[in-house]
Amino acid sequence: MRSGLLLLLLLALALPVRATKLLIPMDGSQRDHLKAYGVAYWVLQRDVAIDWLLNYRGGSFLIDHYKTIEQECTIRGVTYQVIADGQASAILGEIADPEVNMEVVKLEKAPKIAVYAPESFQPWDDAVALVMEYAEIPYDRIYDPQIIAGVLPQYDWLHLHHEDFTGQYGKFYRAYRNAPWYIAMVRESEEMARQLGFAKVSQMKLAVALRIRDYVAGGGFLFTMCSGTDSFDIALSAEGVDICTTEFDGDPMSPGAQQNLDFNKSFAFKDFKLVTDPMIYEFSDIDATEIHARIGQTRDFFTLFDFSAKWDIVPTMLCQSHEQVVRGFMGQTTAFRKDLVKPNVTVMGENKAQGTVKYIHGEFGMGQWTFYGGHDPEDYQHMVGDPPTDLSLHPNSAGYRLILNNILFPAARKKKQKT
Repeated sequence: MRSGLLLLLLLALALPVRATKLLIPMDGSQRDHLKAYGVAYWVLQRDVAIDWLLNYRGGSFLIDHYKTIEQECTIRGVTYQVIADGQASAILGEIADPEVNMEVVKLEKAPKIAVYAPESFQPWDDAVALVMEYAEIPYDRIYDPQIIAGVLPQYDWLHLHHEDFTGQYGKFYRAYRNAPWYIAMVRESEEMARQLGFAKVSQMKLAVALRIRDYVAGGGFLFTMCSGTDSFDIALSAEGVDICTTEFDGDPMSPGAQQNLDFNKSFAFKDFKLVTDPMIYEFSDIDATEIHARIGQTRDFFTLFDFSAKWDIVPTMLCQSHEQVVRGFMGQTTAFRKDLVKPNVTVMGENKAQGTVKYIHGEFGMGQWTFYGGHDPEDYQHMVGDPPTDLSLHPNSAGYRLILNNILFPAARKKKQKT
């Protein structure tokens, strides 16, 4: 008898409540924006579709009302509202008005996520992994051996941990070349290169970058922050050119390395100049860290572009936020000099007064990519060895929301976009 009642209760929880919808608002009324994305991902994992209401109350989510989803929102501390079907229809009607800058995008499938990071990686070392841990979004960790082995087609979305694809070990040589962690990193990287059949770490990293390029060309989605942005593009442009000095790979650079860069091979950047001095903590002049260091934290902001939701659906999705002006934050690669960004790249966030861009997007082959400058949206100047950011203190972070927009984006990729 008791087992029969339990079964009936479970069935009731699994069935949608008739004539009602569940609205997860993403404006200023939301208690925890970051965990709201985790709920959305959890819903998609259970094969329940979501209407993402672009530009409606900060990019809210509308879902069929199941008691289990309502309970999950309560457990995670996510603000929600139960509304009647009539109210939901009125909202959808408002959004459908051609004069209103809103749109509905249906999310249908939870993307399978990979984070490219080494064995020594800890989630709090990387903003993307940190926020996925906080939002309870699952991911796999993969690194060079897995990518060389060909695992990338198994994943819908790939994030590059703050990595150096040029083979210069992050240009940490001047400050940390005698530090135990740096010595261990070099030793482990060289051993991995040998095991994978490469004479140099730079050759291994280029091979990995090329596999990632092909993954995007085949329809994958790439997201990266900090040095995973410019070092990736530099490595692609330097294919066949040795840009590492003796300190990094034991032999000199190729003669005329700068002149032999091929900017047609890069995703985002053009006409940049390499910084070849091993004592300078910089890969090239793409990075605008020096500019942002001069203006200081109190004046460091970037503004999100206001795209047409009905026509520019992709950048609109990626810019959903309850704040259009977002606090800046530093990193090895803090932001990008606008004059070095290719003209076909979509700029989604910029500091116009400084001539820098923070958040950019583009297409390559059948896939898409997003580059986001900086290391940690809630730690202005994160240093090596700093403690992890406690995201429970920043549940409404607009900077972290941009990361989570990118995680949900592949769930809508199969929808035919307007051009």
